[in-house]
Amino acid sequence: MKKVMLVEDEEFILQGILYIIDWKDISMEVTAMAHNGREALELYKKDPVDIVVTDVEMPFMNGLQLLEEIRKISSRTRCIILSGYDEFEYARAALKLDVEEYILKPVNEDLLNQALLHAGKTLDEIDRKKADSMDDKMGWHRFLKGNLSPEEEAKFYELLPKMGEDTKVYAALMKIDTETLERAEDFHEIQVELQKSPRQVKSIYLAPDLLFLLLYTEKSTENKEILEFYAGLQNRLESRRGIMSFLTVSDATEDYKELPDCYKRASKLQKYRMLEGYGSCIDESHIQQRQSADVVIDELLLRKTILKKDKEGALNYIEDLFINNLKSEVNVDVLYQMTLKIAMILQDIKVEYKLIQSSNLRDLSDIIEKIYQADDILGLKAIFTSEVTEIIQYLHTEDSHYTPVVKQIMAEVQKNYKEDMNLKTLSYKYHMNASYLGQIFQKEAGCSFAQYLSNTKNSIAKDLILNTNMKINDIAREVGYPDTSYFYRKFKQCYGVSPASLRNMKKY
Repeated sequence: MKKVMLVEDEEFILQGILYIIDWKDISMEVTAMAHNGREALELYKKDPVDIVVTDVEMPFMNGLQLLEEIRKISSRTRCIILSGYDEFEYARAALKLDVEEYILKPVNEDLLNQALLHAGKTLDEIDRKKADSMDDKMGWHRFLKGNLSPEEEAKFYELLPKMGEDTKVYAALMKIDTETLERAEDFHEIQVELQKSPRQVKSIYLAPDLLFLLLYTEKSTENKEILEFYAGLQNRLESRRGIMSFLTVSDATEDYKELPDCYKRASKLQKYRMLEGYGSCIDESHIQQRQSADVVIDELLLRKTILKKDKEGALNYIEDLFINNLKSEVNVDVLYQMTLKIAMILQDIKVEYKLIQSSNLRDLSDIIEKIYQADDILGLKAIFTSEVTEIIQYLHTEDSHYTPVVKQIMAEVQKNYKEDMNLKTLSYKYHMNASYLGQIFQKEAGCSFAQYLSNTKNSIAKDLILNTNMKINDIAREVGYPDTSYFYRKFKQCYGVSPASLRNMKKY
């Protein structure tokens, strides 16, 4: 909530301004009122405010003199002048003092409301630029990691609200699902929701998908209330803006010097996004009872289904491991151990059958990187679904027992996959019966010609999705699918995941 001071020598007008504005609705609160400039300046020095709304003509010190003194203290404070005089000299003086708005009396409620909203946006922009400037010089990351000198830390303390004697602060990390941010401006909507909250929240921008939040409360506030507050914030962001987030909350502190430790604890909890998923809010109490029991992987069964080229059986087993055997109450380290074991099994198969050089198959280090980039269990499952599908396809194509005509057809598909190829035209080219050619191909390749062509297109599309910035529509046309919707359908049939979901694994 932004703090506002009202300065007016006539009590009736002062009270009128106080009550014509719905301060809570615009995320502001009136924290001080004064009847002249001298009184207002003393109040400001004791407790600076974000916005000053002042009359011009007042005893002891007029509004313009007040703003001159405030400008000596702060260039950030926004000022709105109310005056019964429409004189050029007043307006010119106000312009020099960086006044937000000059409103003539009697005060128009709508004009004042708009001026306050504009002042709020200006403050947000000033704070953002100041934070960005500080970030360029030293960085909030360095501050939160405890890598600054006491002198450097002091500069960051100045950017944070002062804590009262009965105040404590809860630090939290908010991870944003960037897929739910349709426009760059949508990130501002998060700030809007934070400003509307009944509690004071300071947000610090760390990355395009990460905010460090400081929630100020009374010392009597319990952790349960904080989790309920953040859960409510998440629900509003999802229902009103369609924005999904994952929040991890640290214990409360009464000393800013402990913020690096709070940040560390909140960061450690972020890995539980894998199990909890976006839309969840947790603190350390959520993981205290987590189980560390291992998940048993039937290595023999997985190898057997892959080497038998039983795609359906292998993918069903992957589905069973990730969706049915894992429960949200397990420790997240169990999940990582399981995925690394599967990655090692697949690596052994690729080495054993000399598939390690295949360009569309990831090496072990690449898969491990993808594991730690994945957002949740579904993302992990998609990685292994794609890799198992690719391995089975290569086991088919690497089989040496092909007749010359099948080898020729496979080579032609690799070269001309964009063309509208079918068995009828190929049988005419190779002087064979179309039905007989189809039977031979099915027997040797392990799939129909149409499926082989589709797999080839999808394999090339997969490589373009993961290794280029091409748009999905352009990739569809590049591999011979003029209809993007049809491409989506065929790609998902092949890899069990949509092109857009696969692209999301790759962080450009």
